[in-house]
Amino acid sequence: MEEGFMHKQAQRRTAGAHRKQSVSSNAKSRIALVAVATGAVSTAGAGGAAAAHATHPAAASTEARDEAPDYTLVADSVAPVIGSSEAPQILNIAEFKPIDNLAEQLNKAIQYNAERIAADLAARAPKSSAPAEGTLTSTFGARWGTLHAGVDIANALGTAITAVEDGTVIDAGPASGFGQWVRIKHADGTVTVYGHMETVEVSVGQQVTAGQRIAGMGSRGFSTGVHVHFEVHPNGGGAIDPLPWLAERGVFL
Repeated sequence: MEEGFMHKQAQRRTAGAHRKQSVSSNAKSRIALVAVATGAVSTAGAGGAAAAHATHPAAASTEARDEAPDYTLVADSVAPVIGSSEAPQILNIAEFKPIDNLAEQLNKAIQYNAERIAADLAARAPKSSAPAEGTLTSTFGARWGTLHAGVDIANALGTAITAVEDGTVIDAGPASGFGQWVRIKHADGTVTVYGHMETVEVSVGQQVTAGQRIAGMGSRGFSTGVHVHFEVHPNGGGAIDPLPWLAERGVFL
């Protein structure tokens, strides 16, 4: 009898091993619904996930909540109330208007810039300059029985003759013995004289600066060659030797 009982138990285990798991119609409906909602590509995979959900619904719900990302749909959010602080702000932008007197302002800016450049150039300009570039051919003193009241500097015809310091032109044109001359009065009252020039390029009353061209070198008047005769008259009085006077100002011939 014991052998008969064991035989029946073995038959039950064998039959159970080949028995298929039955799924209710309700579970099948839930499987189909999950498959459609998730858009599963694999029918087998969707079916397996749905079967697990049907078999253990509580565990499946907990796992889904743990793994699902936290998304908030725009449609689910509350739209801001117009006029509230969260509503888009509209900025009031002033209407574009052209600047009044733009041309006048531009002209003033150009003029100011020109004055600034002129002031900068004046600051950089030399305070004293040689009357001309060339060869010193005669100095101050007695010559041929008379006083040679200045110095002579020789160079090519038309070589620039320049003002030795800032000043005002008091004579410009023909002069006895010099053919043509230019005389300039400086701030301290000193008068400088330039003679024998071929061209005169300034006029009486004109303001000149140190180093500015005032004439072109020539051989007019009582002259033996192209040169400039240069004299210095302190306070407009008698002539002195120009060499020491120029040297005091850093100019050496």
